[in-house]
Amino acid sequence: MSIVVTGASGHVGATLVRDLIGRGEQVRVLLHGDTAAPLLSGLDVQVCRGDVLDPASLRAAFQGADTVYHLAAMISVNGDADGRVRAVNVDGARNAATAALECGVRRYVHMSSVHAFDHHPYDAPLDETRRRPGDNHPAYDRSKAAGEAAVREVVARGLAAVIVNPSGILGPLDHAPSHMGAALLKIAHREIPAVPGGGFDWVDVRDVSRSTIAAAERGRPGESYLLPGTWASLADLSRHTGAILGVRTPRIAIPLPVLAFGAAASSYAAALVGRRPLYTRDSLHALRSNRVIRGEKAARELGHTVRPLETTLRDTYTWMADAGLLRGVRPVRSERS
Repeated sequence: MSIVVTGASGHVGATLVRDLIGRGEQVRVLLHGDTAAPLLSGLDVQVCRGDVLDPASLRAAFQGADTVYHLAAMISVNGDADGRVRAVNVDGARNAATAALECGVRRYVHMSSVHAFDHHPYDAPLDETRRRPGDNHPAYDRSKAAGEAAVREVVARGLAAVIVNPSGILGPLDHAPSHMGAALLKIAHREIPAVPGGGFDWVDVRDVSRSTIAAAERGRPGESYLLPGTWASLADLSRHTGAILGVRTPRIAIPLPVLAFGAAASSYAAALVGRRPLYTRDSLHALRSNRVIRGEKAARELGHTVRPLETTLRDTYTWMADAGLLRGVRPVRSERS
């Protein structure tokens, strides 16, 4: 029986597909339109073209599948001006879950995010019982929570679906790169004199992939599983980067309230030149994160484990150097090597 992965061309998707192939699984991937997928090139996968907003294409891709991993989503740190974030993350999630039910898929895993929970109060540990984001939260956070609710509607109709909620994802195969991958490159290339204050819980993409596979195998239908890693400030990441690459990286952290005054101007200036903004109001909101994300449920039921953050960063920079993304430097030999 085959396995289908949506969002397979992304950071998590490319890692998950490799892990599944390594287990001897037959893998089918759903790619949007004519999207190029460089990280899937040369892999033994069946490619289907489709769109999560096109239910017919989803049914065609899921036909005969035993398991579906729904990873396709739209990440945004700059609102949802055209409504596409909500369309993909909510309507797309509902469409994919419904198509899986109609096609008789045996197991279904929906990848959500830790952003689907309200991190406030910050001094109380966050677990799967935490309330969901309200109207004052970023559009992305609200879309992930609403996407889960849409999937649960289909679970109530009989779909055996499990939801996983990873924290901030780092690791190899970040080819785009992601927002955090781009930030790591800016730190490594010494393109910024300082980093924003605050931090986040960071988890290795490989740990997420393995726990996501475990969710399909033994997760309880209808349940959510947080997949956390290690909380670290951006200043911590900069310090680790300096040690890994043997270069001097930014040591100054600018307080978040100070940056908040310039967030709108940063977004506007970046839009004018067609670049990602260094920071936005939404990204600053994320950096006011909860420092204690409870992963005991996933550890107990899925065997979720967390590798050291320094290992994740070293492997990420090694992959970036090999991929030609990291210029002029490479990770230096560690004392443990």
